[in-house]
Amino acid sequence: MDSVSYLCFHYGLKLVRKFVTYLFSFISLLVSAQEQQDTLGQLFGETYQELRDLQKKVFYSRSEKERFEANKAFIAQWEKIVEMPEALSYKFDGLTDVAILTSPMGRLRIITWNIPKDDGTQLYFGYILVTNRILVKKGLFKNKYEDEYSVYRLLDKSPIIKNPETHVGTADKWFGMLYVQMVPCDGYITLIGWDGNDKLTQRKFIDVLYFKDDGSPVFGKDVFDIPKKAVKRMMFEYSSDITMSVRYIERTGQIVFSHLAPRERGEVLEGQYQYYGPDAEFDGLEQKGDRWVFVANIDIRSDKADMPESKKPNPKKQTPVYRPR
Repeated sequence: MDSVSYLCFHYGLKLVRKFVTYLFSFISLLVSAQEQQDTLGQLFGETYQELRDLQKKVFYSRSEKERFEANKAFIAQWEKIVEMPEALSYKFDGLTDVAILTSPMGRLRIITWNIPKDDGTQLYFGYILVTNRILVKKGLFKNKYEDEYSVYRLLDKSPIIKNPETHVGTADKWFGMLYVQMVPCDGYITLIGWDGNDKLTQRKFIDVLYFKDDGSPVFGKDVFDIPKKAVKRMMFEYSSDITMSVRYIERTGQIVFSHLAPRERGEVLEGQYQYYGPDAEFDGLEQKGDRWVFVANIDIRSDKADMPESKKPNPKKQTPVYRPR
């Protein structure tokens, strides 16, 4: 073998060795990633099953003490997985008594649930899981936006909040409620929520969530144009034995809600919300720029499919929402 052939042979052998080394490294990475994925999948699967098993005790135990004891274990299971970004996309379909809302782009998930108390009031729990674009300083004159996954635990302070409509709160000063619908808006998120309140009345809300520059969440914002009212969220209070409708209609871009009035006509009942209920009329909000503007007397005949509660409810046929059996 001449010198040229010898050099070519050894150079080729060296390349083959490098290729084999890289190939084994790549395969090892794939195997490691698959093992991590399998471990993660097992963790989520086991946690999900534990949550499913616990939810009957959490929501339907006859004893208030048993419900709250079970809820401690329920929270402990959530804590195993919420710090992982995969919790943003995992399907928790079997958790029928937990409200889970996910934004269309999958960057935000809000998880809420309520524990009924024996006195008729509710206590609320939940998480915000979010991937935000955070401005990070890279030097004296260098800034860069980076994705950052964060978890915020919601602490219900509603028992000590005197005016829900004007309250602005962070995650640890949250006016608790069960969120049932999410509407992405310009610079904020609109949320429709339910609160069992007490034995006489229940409430529905049109709440607002936005994120500060550091990524932390804030509830309540001045985005409503309502005659003779300045509110950070809208509240509807009505009799506990009936239902009312508050619903975002995607086709029209409006939030439509039942008009509430005393069920027994007369000024003597004005402000006594245990007697309030839908009067078969509807009002609403429509977006104008970054504002929600009040619209009176909306005709919902073409939107009946979107308004499942559009008919005036029969109190005798109503069933409580998330009350202990």
